[in-house]
Amino acid sequence: MRSLTISFALVILLVSGSSAPAQSPQPEDKAAAPASNMASKEEVNQLRSEVAAQRQTIEELKALVEKLVVTRAAANDTGAIEVRPVSEAVTHSRPVNASGESALRLRNAVLVEAEAMPIVDQAKPAASPPKKDTPLAAGWNGEHFFIKSADGQFSISPYGYLDTDYRAYKGDGAPSDTFLIRRARFGFQGNYGSHFDFAILTDSNATNGAIVRDAYLNVRIRPEFQFQAGQFKEPFAQETGIGATNLDFVERGFQALLYPSTNTAYRSPGITLHGDISGGIIQWWAGAFNGRGGVTANATNEPEFVGRLRFYPFRKHTGDWLKQLAFGGSIAHSRARGLSQDLSFTAALPDAAYTFFPALRINGPIERYEGEFTYLKGPFALRGEYVQMQQQRYGLGSETPGGLGFLTIPGIGAKAWNIGTTFLLTGEKRPENGTPKVKSPLFGPDTPGGKGRGLGAWEVGLRYTGIQANAPGETFSNPFTPGLVPTYDYHTDEITLGLNWYPNYWVKYMVNLSVDQLHQPSTTGQIPQNFFVIMQRLQFRF
Repeated sequence: MRSLTISFALVILLVSGSSAPAQSPQPEDKAAAPASNMASKEEVNQLRSEVAAQRQTIEELKALVEKLVVTRAAANDTGAIEVRPVSEAVTHSRPVNASGESALRLRNAVLVEAEAMPIVDQAKPAASPPKKDTPLAAGWNGEHFFIKSADGQFSISPYGYLDTDYRAYKGDGAPSDTFLIRRARFGFQGNYGSHFDFAILTDSNATNGAIVRDAYLNVRIRPEFQFQAGQFKEPFAQETGIGATNLDFVERGFQALLYPSTNTAYRSPGITLHGDISGGIIQWWAGAFNGRGGVTANATNEPEFVGRLRFYPFRKHTGDWLKQLAFGGSIAHSRARGLSQDLSFTAALPDAAYTFFPALRINGPIERYEGEFTYLKGPFALRGEYVQMQQQRYGLGSETPGGLGFLTIPGIGAKAWNIGTTFLLTGEKRPENGTPKVKSPLFGPDTPGGKGRGLGAWEVGLRYTGIQANAPGETFSNPFTPGLVPTYDYHTDEITLGLNWYPNYWVKYMVNLSVDQLHQPSTTGQIPQNFFVIMQRLQFRF
C-alpha cells in the first residue's frame, strides 16, 4: 500500500509539471512586450535549465522505482516488509526558485504501477479467537469407563460386576442343584480434588439386608492419615479386604463365618481412620461401626470397635523373593443384647451345603482376634488366616421351660482357619488384590500390556479351611426349678480344588470341586458324612 501511495504522489507530481507550461504567466504590461515573436536569450537559458532539472528528476525517480522493486523482492523472500520514506531515498535537495517554490517540473514521465502489498499494522496484533471452555474428558482408562473435568479435579467412573453360579451337591440332606445369581452389583466411584474419594455400590440381588453395599467418602489428608465415613466393609481380617472379583475361589473360607456383619456382606455404617506409613510398609486401621449392617439400628450404646495392622517389612527391599511378604492381625470388640434376641454367629457354610452349628441366644461382650499372612512371587500366591471369637451369654439362664433365668452360662467359643495357594500356569503375575493382566486374551478388548490373541490366562488353586465351635453346657441343681443347658462341640472342614480361566481381563470362569467333611451333625437325623459340591461361576466386571 505504501508503494502505491508513492506511485500516486509521483503521478501528481508529473501532472503538475506537465501543466505548468500551459499556465505560464503572461506579461502584465502588453505594451512592454517586444514587438518581435523571437524569444530572448534569457528565456532560452531559463528553459534549458528547467529541462536539465526535469531530466535529473526523472533519473532520480527511475532509481527510486528500481529500489522499490528490489525491496519488494527481498520482502517476499524473508517474509518481512520494509518501505522507506521517499525523503530517505532522495539524498539531494531540490532546487527552488526565488519565491521558495520548487523549480522542478515533470514532463513525459512514465507511471510504474507497483504490485499490491499486504497491509501490515504492527501497532495492532492479530486478534486471537475467543477462548472456549475445554470440554469434559471421557473414555476408557484400561480398567473402567470415566468422565473427568477439564482441570482433572473431578472424575467419576461407573463400575460393577455380575456373578452367575451353577451349584451341584451330592450328600444326604444336601440342597438341590441350582442356578444362582450370586451378585449383581453396580455403582460409581471417583474423586474430587486430590484429597477426596467417594463410592456408592448397590446389589440388586441382595437376599438380606439393604441393597446398598458401599456408600462412603474418604478424605486423604496425608497418606499416613486418612478418614473414611459412611457404609463400607469393616477393616477386619485379610480376606475382607479382597474384593469379590479378586477372590481365588468361588466362596470365601470358613474363617469368614466369624467376621463382623456377615449378614450384610461384611458392611456396616461407621467411621474409620487409616493410613499407609513409610510408603506402605505399615498399614493401619481403627474404626467404630454399627455392627448390625445397614438396616438395623444398634441395640446398645456401645459401638463395634475394630483395629487392624498389616506389615510389609521387605516392600522396599531390592530383592524379589521377600518383597511381597505381608503379615498382620486384627481385633474387634462389640456387645450383644439378649433383650433384642441376638443370636450367635451364622454357621451355614459359604457353599450352603449344611449348617454345622446351631444358633444360640447370646448376651454380653463379643471379642474377635485374627492373624494373617500373604506371600506372592510372580505367578505364585500363598495366603493364610486364623480367626478366633468369643460370644458371652450373660444372664440367660436355662433354656429349659420353667428353668432358672438371669444366670450366666458359659459363652460360645469358635475358631476357624484358612490356607490356600494358587499358581498361574500361563505366567502372569499374581496381584495381591486384583485381576491378573492377561497376556493373550481369547477375545474382547486387549489387556493393557498384552501380547495379542491367545487362550487367556489359566490358574489352579488348592485350599484347606475348617471351623470349630464350642458351647459348654450347664446344669442348675435346684429342687424346685432344675435347669439344663446342653453342650455343643462341633467342627467341620473342607478341601477345595479350583481352576480359574480368564478369557480376558474382564471375564472370569471358575470351577471349584469341594469336599465338605461333616464330623458332628447339628441337625437331628443327619449322619456324619462327606458332601461333594461342584460350583461354577461366570463373572463379568467393568
